Amino acid sequence: MTYRGRFAPSPTGPLHFGSLIAAVGSYLEARCNGGEWLVRIEDIDGPRCKPEWASDILKTLEAFGFEWDREPVYQSQRTSLYEAALMHLASLAVTYPCACTRKEIADSSMHGVEGAIYPGICRQGLAPHRYARAIRLLTKNEDIEFNDAVQGPIRQNVNEAIGDFVIKRADGPIAYQLAVVVDDAQQGITHIVRGADLLLSTPRQIYLQQLLMYGTPQYAHLPVMVNERGEKLSKQTGATPVDSVNAANTLRHCLALLGQTPPSELSLNELWQWALEHWDLKRVPRQNVLTMPLNPGNSLNASD
Repeated sequence: MTYRGRFAPSPTGPLHFGSLIAAVGSYLEARCNGGEWLVRIEDIDGPRCKPEWASDILKTLEAFGFEWDREPVYQSQRTSLYEAALMHLASLAVTYPCACTRKEIADSSMHGVEGAIYPGICRQGLAPHRYARAIRLLTKNEDIEFNDAVQGPIRQNVNEAIGDFVIKRADGPIAYQLAVVVDDAQQGITHIVRGADLLLSTPRQIYLQQLLMYGTPQYAHLPVMVNERGEKLSKQTGATPVDSVNAANTLRHCLALLGQTPPSELSLNELWQWALEHWDLKRVPRQNVLTMPLNPGNSLNASD
């Protein structure tokens, strides 16, 4: 099967250093395996996503020398695919409406790997005078296992760690977990290289793949960049846009943080050529997070 990878940013702001790390890793892994590399704009969360940020992200990727093999797709234009998958899951009798508020869930549930575990309040049907706020997926008391190319063997019982999770949100849109599974299957993605902040989401996505009879891609989760307070880099935590003027130095620092040893004083094109010849996923640090370096676009030694 032809290797096909992807980079899927959300246009909630300009491209920042943490997202660039994921783009570099996914791009090099695809190219070094003779595969395709696609870009998908995950703009299904309308209020937070803006078209101008999507355009800005694509322009920044181009300025850094990335080349994608097909026209980027936009989640906001694919809602019919997600609704069809939701209807199919409903036909399997594995979904149910949920009327619970966040406060009700927080007040009556245990704490799991990503916050409150849903306690199954609406599993047996809605209480009188309650209306559906979201749609949840029934989970099983079974382990989901996969071998991550960076993080190693992973096992999670979704029912115990998460509970029945939302696949259509109370405010209307299809939830990320379902949308990304449908997109990856429809685009024929065979390998997913992304940040370790999504490592705990992967068992939910594999469970959905099994229910929808999709193939399961191979996964590799790269360390996530955090700021000095330990917060993931994002628009909400004040992450600054990457500087494409110093693209070669910024790219070299990305490579160094991903465990590679690029030489100094190379142009952007020369650095990409070096990376394509020397990229080794086995050298990527296994830890889940890396602290954001100061001034990553400045001229720094690879060991900094």
